[in-house]
Amino acid sequence: MLRLSKWGFLVLTTLQFMLGMLGNGFIGWVNGSSWFKSKRISLSDFIITSLAVSRIVLLWILLIDGVLLVFSSKLRDEGIVMQIIDVFWTFTNHLSIWLATCLNVFYCLKVASFSHPMFLWLKWRVSRVVIWMLLSTLLLSCCSAISLIREFKMYSVLGGIDETGNMTELFRKKEKEYKLIHVLGTLWNLPPLVVSLTSYFMLILSLGRHMQQMHQNRASSRDPSTEAHRRAIRVILSFLFLFLLYYLSFSVLTSSYFLPATKMVSMIGEVIALLYPVGHSYVLILGNSKLKQMFVAMLRCEPGCLKPGSKGSVYR
Repeated sequence: MLRLSKWGFLVLTTLQFMLGMLGNGFIGWVNGSSWFKSKRISLSDFIITSLAVSRIVLLWILLIDGVLLVFSSKLRDEGIVMQIIDVFWTFTNHLSIWLATCLNVFYCLKVASFSHPMFLWLKWRVSRVVIWMLLSTLLLSCCSAISLIREFKMYSVLGGIDETGNMTELFRKKEKEYKLIHVLGTLWNLPPLVVSLTSYFMLILSLGRHMQQMHQNRASSRDPSTEAHRRAIRVILSFLFLFLLYYLSFSVLTSSYFLPATKMVSMIGEVIALLYPVGHSYVLILGNSKLKQMFVAMLRCEPGCLKPGSKGSVYR
């Protein structure tokens, strides 16, 4: 039964990896080629491209981790391999989540409409606000990776094994402390979740007020502003759904130290975790008119369809 589960896990992981590489690679190629040709790129395209690149790295890390989980779980859980995987996973994980959060804030400030002075101040300075968020994102990702490296230093000087081949009491104590700190590290993901939820509810409120005004003026409900609201809400809602699944699976993976049938729990958690970097890439493609048009044309194998640099964008 376990052998069958391992092969099923490998098939699902490989399939998700290929789909994720296709979606994120397509985004990176289209926006990167357009950037290279025109020597300029919009802020939203820059965030989406950076997000795609970070998720390509994250997908490779998850694939390597999954292969080691099946074929060499001891090597995966001990020594330098565990440290390398955890450090790179932590860095790319936080970078990817915060980049998506920056994109949600950008959509909210660009599309939503409120008369509050604070919101107007942020809206008029949306580029500066998002750029500072991007710099803070990079800093926070580096800090999370550095903090994990410090944990590993503590882990590497543990009591180890005594002369009889048994773990010392100090080793057990320090190991439990390390695992508990690793589990509490999932709290790093709460701030971007709160920011994204705030952006989503602000867009909902803005859409509600806009629809009320359109109803009073007896105008069409399919004006550009309404459509922009709806597209932004779909993108952020999809992100929130996938991110909640990812956060749940990430919590399960980090808590697997304290759960029975650790290997099976880890495999289930990793399959669910892959849904986020894979699924959200296609949400971004479908929410961006330029990417959607080129992706559909590519699937239809239309001649001359893959010519980056054509006009069309998200929420402009």
